[in-house]
Amino acid sequence: MGVRDALLIATGTYSSGRLAELRSPAADVVELAGVLADPAIGWFETRQVVDAPAHQAMRAIEGFFRNRGTDDLLVLHISCHGVKDDDGLLYFACADTDPDLLASTSVPAEFLHTQMGRCRAKSIVLLLDCCFSGAFVPGMKAAAGVDAKEQLSGYGRAVLMATGRTEYAWEGNRFRKLEPEPSRFTEAIVHGLRTGEADRDGDGRVAVDELYEHVYERLRESGVKQTPQWSSELVHRVYLANRAISMPADRPPKTRTRPQRRARRGQDTLITLDLPLEDAAVGTDDTVQLETATTCGSCEGLGTAADSLVERCHACGGDALREGEDCETCKGFGTLIENPCPGCAGDGRIVTRRSVSVKIPPGVGGGMRIRLKEQGETGPGGGPAGDLYVEINELPDDRFERRGNDLHCTTTIPAALARDGGIIDLDTLIDGVKKIRIPGGMKSGQTIRVARLGVPRLRSSGRVDGRGDLMVTVDIRDRE
Repeated sequence: MGVRDALLIATGTYSSGRLAELRSPAADVVELAGVLADPAIGWFETRQVVDAPAHQAMRAIEGFFRNRGTDDLLVLHISCHGVKDDDGLLYFACADTDPDLLASTSVPAEFLHTQMGRCRAKSIVLLLDCCFSGAFVPGMKAAAGVDAKEQLSGYGRAVLMATGRTEYAWEGNRFRKLEPEPSRFTEAIVHGLRTGEADRDGDGRVAVDELYEHVYERLRESGVKQTPQWSSELVHRVYLANRAISMPADRPPKTRTRPQRRARRGQDTLITLDLPLEDAAVGTDDTVQLETATTCGSCEGLGTAADSLVERCHACGGDALREGEDCETCKGFGTLIENPCPGCAGDGRIVTRRSVSVKIPPGVGGGMRIRLKEQGETGPGGGPAGDLYVEINELPDDRFERRGNDLHCTTTIPAALARDGGIIDLDTLIDGVKKIRIPGGMKSGQTIRVARLGVPRLRSSGRVDGRGDLMVTVDIRDRE
């Protein structure tokens, strides 16, 4: 029997300002390493490489695949930004990645393909959790998916991959104390292995193909706009884990007790909030109005009237799914009811309008999103609510223009002051009236930089790190 080794590479902090920080990778490796190393579940030897520069990540990958036996089982998990160049080639971003120098400052997919191809192990599983920000400079191509089938396929390996994009997300009023959390893709992997729910055939083990089915369904039920992909060229079935927790016993086909219908997470909700530039700069408290589905009070989310006869759906056998889609007969609940609840017509939810308070941190910009956990739509069957995303629409200001964290404005000065220099009073956006020194010899159209009078610099961790500058362009008034 060969060895079982796992290498987990996570990059969430980047030196380039064009790659947004990611909260999930640090949590991804901790959670996944724990379940893979658990002797009752995965019994893997694990190694973590976190926020490393490209040369260290490549060295770790090359060493991981060297000197292997044919019976070894190797798992490589990568959580980071995925970047494509103008030719469509895929790269995995590292701490020192420069988007203009991808070949030398990131891990090329071609390099990973080469190392996997040279490895003697017949069982290699790649878990690829790459987020696409879609916020690259003009001219750079960022695809909506990873062409792993073309760039990473090969004999004796399987690739599970997530698709999606990166968002700036702050947790409601906890924006100053954000904790790392696993991505939805990796969370689904961990959940399937830890609970044993990924054991689809009930044989006590979790195979790679079963894990993919679990991840696909869990992401779909969560309501996220993300479709995991799967590619396999394994010539035999590969088992990643034992089933640590037994599955619940089947329910009887009929009952006159109120059933626990299959609960699913509600859809996330996205609304837009118009915000003046000053409020975006200094932060504020606001209230948004939204209409979302909430739990029906009459049936407590079950969709059934009291003492309604409930029968397991004959079309799906109570599984609620057929070929990966909601069963059309039971609408994805797994049960058929004789008397639906009159208050919600059997849906278990009603649409209501409500107000939600939102705390806006200082320094937010247009397009950024604030996440309020479990403030979205209530899930079907009494399931947990989805999240509410408030997307900032920054309104233009008559006096100041924002460029990143810098503020730009124009002020008119007399010709004598431009010639001799002096002090003027300038009404700033945030700091009130400030005295600004005008050096002598200024020409119309020239700009004066005033340090730290711009917009607070908000990091993806929710922490404010300094401020931008105020750029004052002078417009010289003609002599009288």
